[in-house]
Amino acid sequence: MMRALILSFAVLVSAAAAAGIAPAAAQSGYDRPGGDYANAPVANGDPAVCSNRCERDKTCRSWSFSYPPTSGGPAMCWLKREVMPRVESSCCVSGVRGAGVIEPRVGQIEFSIDRIGGDYRYFETKPDPKGKVCAETCEAESRCRAWTYRRPGYGASVAHCFLKETIKPPRRRPCCISGVVR
Repeated sequence: MMRALILSFAVLVSAAAAAGIAPAAAQSGYDRPGGDYANAPVANGDPAVCSNRCERDKTCRSWSFSYPPTSGGPAMCWLKREVMPRVESSCCVSGVRGAGVIEPRVGQIEFSIDRIGGDYRYFETKPDPKGKVCAETCEAESRCRAWTYRRPGYGASVAHCFLKETIKPPRRRPCCISGVVR
């Protein structure tokens, strides 16, 4: 009996893999437009708050979190009655119920990480979902060992790049993207 149960499970897993079905995951850089039934500000600007709201609400099937706008105002959480298709957008993080928040892993880039302190200079920069200009500037300067890009809407209406001459410990903060160069 146990052997038949294991075989049935293996067949289901194989069928799901063949059909291209993968586990659901929340993703940075995607929105899920439409299907909203509730929204609320997220005072601390953390997408995990939105994911947790969806988990606690029986009506929720998917959600979208939008970072604070550059014009001012809070980050927002949008709960949805159905699983809406995702659309690439740097404004947002979205997911389905049960997925949590999974930050992308792109080489040495640290999403939702701030390395507080050790700055030798900072500058305003254009909004960039990967902090590319900040990373490239740090790599080009021999004095720079690490960097932190702070998204607009977190303490200022414009994005900032902080170049660091010392490597400080990582701290989880949704405002920022960081990296260590040398």
